[in-house]
Amino acid sequence: MKEITKDMLIGDILDADRGTAVFFFEMGMHCLGCPASRGETVEEACTVHGVDVDTLIARINEYLASK
Repeated sequence: MKEITKDMLIGDILDADRGTAVFFFEMGMHCLGCPASRGETVEEACTVHGVDVDTLIARINEYLASK
């Protein structure tokens, strides 16, 4: 996976790189195994959890680029 975007599904991101789970846990999203959360986009999850989507995407993409 080269880069994520706000419209990508969380399940697809986790399937591509399990190491990204920590970023979702840090924002308070502890239900990553739930089918509903896996079907949410990054933007939807950020809205529900009160997290700035652009900041989260930048952090995850920085992590992915460092691999």
